[in-house]
Amino acid sequence: MIQTNKIWLAPMAGITDSAFRRLCLKHNAGLVFTEMVSAKGLYYKNENTADLLYHTKEERPIGVQIFGSDPKIMAYSAAKMTEKGDFDLLDINMGCPAPKIVKNGDGSALMKDLKLIGEIVRAVSYAVKIPVTVKIRSGFDKNNINAVEAAKIIEQNGGAMVAVHGRTREQQYRGEADWEIITKVKQAVKIPVIGNGDVTSPEKALKMFEETGCDAIMIGRAAQGDPWIFERCVHFIKTREILPPPTFKERIDAALNHLEEAIAEKSEFVGIAETRKHLHWYTKGMPGASEARAKLNKAESINEIKEIFALLLCADT
Repeated sequence: MIQTNKIWLAPMAGITDSAFRRLCLKHNAGLVFTEMVSAKGLYYKNENTADLLYHTKEERPIGVQIFGSDPKIMAYSAAKMTEKGDFDLLDINMGCPAPKIVKNGDGSALMKDLKLIGEIVRAVSYAVKIPVTVKIRSGFDKNNINAVEAAKIIEQNGGAMVAVHGRTREQQYRGEADWEIITKVKQAVKIPVIGNGDVTSPEKALKMFEETGCDAIMIGRAAQGDPWIFERCVHFIKTREILPPPTFKERIDAALNHLEEAIAEKSEFVGIAETRKHLHWYTKGMPGASEARAKLNKAESINEIKEIFALLLCADT
């Protein structure tokens, strides 16, 4: 398994594109993941789906995440995704709670069919040469908490690691994550177990390690607008010292760097459209941020955005 620090960027649809991954790695994320990629989309040669596989040489270590529910299609697509040998692991998404994903029997819908989980993991494990990992939830709903059973099946069928989000599909992202289920999974299997859910600070990262015994932690939503969270967590776990948060200028500089990277990859129009939500997150809590975000929604060029940010920084002085 990959040797790196133990604070990782969780895969997030529409969020963890190449530009954002590079920024998180710059701030000491130990491992990053692509957005989830449709196995059927690759199987049927959908161009937009293939675009999600784009990454640079600087993005290492990196995992690619796939979703679907047909073992044969999953195996075929997994082999295609990894044939170049430039991904470090392949992750199977069995945790996405989005209605359109669950409706098709994919993502967290798989938590309702343990037999199918085993078939998918076994098929994909045979099809690729890199470690196959799986991201699951605590269960589908409160009456079906079966992460321990799912993890055992994943291990038995060739899974090299399992990440556990301590919420059910029914919860989506509401309420508190149940870290106890992460502990139970860790105690039940020998493969590494990754904790996920409600790690929003260095103190909470340390607490999750201490309470669950997990082998690493995935941070998702807390990294939105705050890629510095990885270096703060790593530093705190090593030293018990809290690093200061980024200044407003550092946040704006990061936002512009993020935008420039996206534009270089995708064109100005697409780069701005896909990065706009990130720009909003970078400005959270800054004086005049609401007005700035309203302007950002209408901005059509990087020069306009630079002017908006310059005015925002002036408002803070």
